[in-house]
Order: sequence, then structure tokens, then C-alpha cells
Amino acid sequence: MISLIKDFFSKFLKDLFKKKKHLRMGLYGPPNGGKTTLANRICKDWLGEEMGAVSSIAHETREIQIKEQINIKSKGKELTFNLIDTPGIATKIDYEEFMKVGMVEKKAKERAKEATKGVIDAIKWLDDMDIVIIVLDSTLDPYSQVNITIIGNLQAREIPVLIVANKIDLKKANIKRIEAAFPQYDVVGISAKYGKNADEFYEALFVLAG
Repeated sequence: MISLIKDFFSKFLKDLFKKKKHLRMGLYGPPNGGKTTLANRICKDWLGEEMGAVSSIAHETREIQIKEQINIKSKGKELTFNLIDTPGIATKIDYEEFMKVGMVEKKAKERAKEATKGVIDAIKWLDDMDIVIIVLDSTLDPYSQVNITIIGNLQAREIPVLIVANKIDLKKANIKRIEAAFPQYDVVGISAKYGKNADEFYEALFVLAG
């Protein structure tokens, strides 16, 4: 009898702390999909401040960035999480690509080295994620080696995933193409830059977090 009571309280306390745990939510995706723009949107909506710098040059985010204790509310529900913005995942990083946007060779090689390390770190951090948001540019073909690599890593780890089809404010946006590419996951179309469909995105987070 004492053993049963101990087991009951042990399970009760375990469930209690599990519910109060701050989720670790990671933003993943290829370069320039809009991860940092989405991170800034979330932080501005709920904290009144931005998270990081945004650039049209690929791999602007080269280190893991973390914003702790973001608390969002919707329809009487609350969700608290630590937001982790990761460098863009790429299967190949060539310093010459940075030279094409005006960088001198020395700086371009440094950027490529930093970006490569960022990709490795981002993959390692997957083991620490509770849920993952994959941010894709909805104007681009989703059937890329990078996207398939990211999805494969997440499926292998059985991490809950939500796909964000970003940049729906652009004419070439095509959410259905992303839905067709990855039918195993829910897809939410948003414009992180302008906040379009932000409410739908936050609702989807509650569903994902369970």
C-alpha cells in the first residue's frame, strides 16, 4: 500500500513538473527562409523586442541565438518556451558565393568557416529540442536536398514538427507545393515580415505542444 502511494505521488510530481517545463522550440530551415525574421516577429509580439539581425545575404545567423521564457497566450491558454534560432542549414557552403555579394576573399572565407560551424552546431542542437519549426520560403521549390536532409533528421529523432511556409505576401508563394512535399506535417502559411496569419501560427504552436 505504501509502495502504491509512493508511486502515485511520484507520477503526480513528474507530470506536474513536466507540464511546467519550458519547452525548447527550435527554428530550423535553409538560409534566407526567414527564421530570424520569424524569431523577431515572435519576440516583438510577446516581448516587445527583436532577437537578431536580418540580412538578404545568406548565413547572416552563424551562431545559435536563444531567447528565454517567451510566454504566449491564446483563448485562455498559455504556452511558455525558450526560443532557439539556428543558422541556416546547407549541404555545401562555398566562400565564392559570399564574394559574389561584394565580400573580399579573406572575409568571405571567414564567413564560410563560421557558417559551416553554425550548421554543425544546429544539427547537434536537434537532440535538445522539444519541438521544431521548419521555416521555408514559400516561393521556392521545397523538394531540395537541404529540406529533405532536415526532415530526415527530425523524423529519425521523432521530434514534433510544424512547417511554416513563409513569405506568403509575395506573388510566387505556393503553400500547396510545400503541403504536397511534406504531407506528414501541418503547414501554416505566414508572412513573418508583416505578421500576416500570425494568429494562425500561434494557434498551431498550441496544437504542436499538445
